[in-house]
Amino acid sequence: MPGHRNKLKKLSEQTIVITGASSGIGLSTARLAARQGAKVVLSSRNEADLRRVTTEITSAGGRATFVVADVANPDEVDAIATAALREFGSINTWVNNAGVSIFGKLDEVPLEDKRRLFDVNFWGVVHGCRTALRHMRQGGGVIINIGSIVSDVAVPLQGIYSASKHAVMGYTDTLRSPHEDDANTRTSWRGLQTYVSTPE
Repeated sequence: MPGHRNKLKKLSEQTIVITGASSGIGLSTARLAARQGAKVVLSSRNEADLRRVTTEITSAGGRATFVVADVANPDEVDAIATAALREFGSINTWVNNAGVSIFGKLDEVPLEDKRRLFDVNFWGVVHGCRTALRHMRQGGGVIINIGSIVSDVAVPLQGIYSASKHAVMGYTDTLRSPHEDDANTRTSWRGLQTYVSTPE
């Protein structure tokens, strides 16, 4: 019915997929969700860190698994979903968090590096949303795309990073529109946009 939304499950009843889960926001999210009883599926390119965090969570009584994947590759993103379904039987929340940054003047950053950044920051979100939506059509769920202060403003020496985050914001806002009447799927951006300073 118009305006109807399926009630979100409690964290303790959810399976949550988190990309970029071996450090920073992704790592903190995985730890906190696991403490609340969620089943977490961690993904990044760093197998050693993923294995360490998964062991940490399971040793504390949590439920977790990991998948080594590059979000720039849609087949590898699909493999994350396959592992989540095989291990836990469902996907309730998908967090597109993986990202990279580049510092440098726009005319000095190599084109190859610019393309790689977009492959991860923008296309990684596209791939994640595509995969998540396919598995949430029937059972419902939530997609969370992590934003940045540079989604709204341009920052010197972070031009290409800012451009990628502007692109993600535009994609997410557009993606939300056709799903306003879809009671099963929610795509979040503005309400969950946070500004985090992390040490190098």
